[in-house]
Amino acid sequence: MTSETQIHTIARQMLEQHGLSAIAKAAQNAVACESKGESEQARDWRHVEDAMKMMRGPHQS
Repeated sequence: MTSETQIHTIARQMLEQHGLSAIAKAAQNAVACESKGESEQARDWRHVEDAMKMMRGPHQS
């Protein structure tokens, strides 16, 4: 299991590199891991995805 600090570091780096599409990329990585039976890695990717959503803030309208 990846630490909370590592999750937030990965999330921040992905957002810097990919912008908001990084959230979709993390979700795709999670699905890919799930399809291979890698549940722990999938859980980490979901955690990264959630961290990026929090960093992004509330939706703007």
